[in-house]
Amino acid sequence: MSQVAGNFPKVKFIQLVLAAIVAGAAGIGTAHSGDVVLQGSTTFASGIAQPFASSVEAQTGHHLEIIPNKSSLGLLALLAQNAELAMISTTLDREVEILRRSDASLPFQRLKAFEIARTRAALVIHPDNPVRAARLQDIGKILTGEISNWKQLGGPDLPIRVVAVREGGGVLASVEARLLGAAHISAPDAIRVQVGTQIVKVVAQEPGAIGITQLAIVKSSSAVELVTDEPIEQILSLVSLDDPSPAASAVIEAFRRVARQGS
Repeated sequence: MSQVAGNFPKVKFIQLVLAAIVAGAAGIGTAHSGDVVLQGSTTFASGIAQPFASSVEAQTGHHLEIIPNKSSLGLLALLAQNAELAMISTTLDREVEILRRSDASLPFQRLKAFEIARTRAALVIHPDNPVRAARLQDIGKILTGEISNWKQLGGPDLPIRVVAVREGGGVLASVEARLLGAAHISAPDAIRVQVGTQIVKVVAQEPGAIGITQLAIVKSSSAVELVTDEPIEQILSLVSLDDPSPAASAVIEAFRRVARQGS
């Protein structure tokens, strides 16, 4: 059975906090004076932070310490003051809604988001699957289990297996928000992985799989994308705890400039 996002036990939250603290501490421990530590979304890291890091460093004079994991872990690291900026790839409200269910006492009201750019999510399928296009309406039904076999979409008689990261990833949060509203994946026998880079590998081994991943991963691999009638947009933002410091503000504005130029 799938690990439904709504069933997010306290022990899992503690594990996320510890992971964020350890990852953040590792990054900060190697940072130098004047460094700005960014932690969070792999979508933001691979699509914005890493490609434009050199340009931002040159413009601001600050070295960037980039720690990719998940949007939720970036926010937890930020709240634990183990990062100066969190990278997220969905709306701040969506991520806060997820984290609030585990610990409503965290000071979420202190978080401030700064949009940097936009991209879209991608759906990937096994190379042998002849179904290459679908409506978003049908994708939503797949995520809830209402559509459970590829023959319902004109394909082979093959059970559909949804492949997605565990709760906290920005791509998944964006897809769920667009297609399911306040609900979460409830398809039976969903495969949940730890990080987005594992999704393409799992889909390649599972003939009936449909994976929810980031566009950059699809473009940099041989994965087969399932084309939808409408894009599922992702908002890529940097988040600060209270007002950003002068260094963080400079980094935010520099990323905005280079993202506009690179789009």
